[in-house]
Amino acid sequence: MNETTIQPKQNERLGWVEEAWNRSVDKVLRTSKRIGANFPHASQNGEYQLEEPAWWTAGFWPGLLWLLHEESGRKEFRQIAEACEERLDEVLDGFDRLDHDLGFMWILTSLANYKLNEAEVSRRRALKAANYLAGRFNVQGGFIRAWNDWNYRSDNAGVAIIDCAMNVQLLYWASRESGDVRYRHVADAHLHTVLEHFIRPDGSVRHIVRFDPETGEVAEYIGGQGYAPESAWSRGTAWALYGLALAYHHTGRQEYLDGAKRVAHFFLSQLPEDHVPHWDFRAPEDTKHLRDSSAGACAACGLLLLAEEVPAAEQAGYRLAGERILESLYTRYGAWDNPDEEGLILRGTSHYPQGKNVDVPLIYGDYFFVEGLARLKGGLTIYWE
Repeated sequence: MNETTIQPKQNERLGWVEEAWNRSVDKVLRTSKRIGANFPHASQNGEYQLEEPAWWTAGFWPGLLWLLHEESGRKEFRQIAEACEERLDEVLDGFDRLDHDLGFMWILTSLANYKLNEAEVSRRRALKAANYLAGRFNVQGGFIRAWNDWNYRSDNAGVAIIDCAMNVQLLYWASRESGDVRYRHVADAHLHTVLEHFIRPDGSVRHIVRFDPETGEVAEYIGGQGYAPESAWSRGTAWALYGLALAYHHTGRQEYLDGAKRVAHFFLSQLPEDHVPHWDFRAPEDTKHLRDSSAGACAACGLLLLAEEVPAAEQAGYRLAGERILESLYTRYGAWDNPDEEGLILRGTSHYPQGKNVDVPLIYGDYFFVEGLARLKGGLTIYWE
């Protein structure tokens, strides 16, 4: 079968992508009029609730706008994204609210702006954020500390979480940009800890590991946003899959590719018939009706990246798996025809154990869905890379 035979078949299979992209542009044009330069997180009763700039999801709305702006050229998208980035200066310079999520916040704002427009002020912001992220590194335990001690009852000095597998991508960029290998050393050390303590032999993933901050020894495993310490929270699985695939892209280290593939195979083995994951793969059956569309969208991006990084004989399987997840999100979970819903993708689950934002659209689900479309379209900038 030659290339001219393959291309029409692929175009026919992916005919829905352009339609999904155009509908995303149209809907975000409408919702941006209300949301503006603010920071949405979860949709409640059809309307995105706005968080303070220090909230960890602050980068996903401007990141979504940058994705749609690059091809559409809509000046409204750029203006709002840049205004969001400027508002984040109060967080970056205020320092006290900074934690491990510097990557989520400044990769999708300042780094995006720098990559797209060569904005020098954005470059400085991204490098400053990378410095703060590297400064959270615990040498004894080889991990980047997660949260701060937010009140007198909390002690997070030894806490690390799987989400940071995505945040360390900021350090790989900073290492290349500055020529300083220390950023890469911190990222590699943290991911070595991820491979050793977060990813189980079967490819399932822990959310939280608490280390002794003085000795670096493991103190306990914590369920976090998953059902239990030894369950398999689907979004944490997606963070690990995509984060390790990105780390391999940045470094070429085989252990990252092997880890990403192991997690991907577990993720895919647990999917229901419609290819969109339950909120936790090992949750009780009476909660399995709850999905996490955001986990599916993030994992799809990781699978599409894996398809570019593995040998040719392995590429089709990963790419087709990513396509199936995204197409199912579009056809079964999309809110395109609902003018009373601001979210693009329905049925996200943010924090089931705390009963927060369950079975609602989530801004990071919308972001990763559109990033997945961008990967399928090709030729657009992916900010994590």
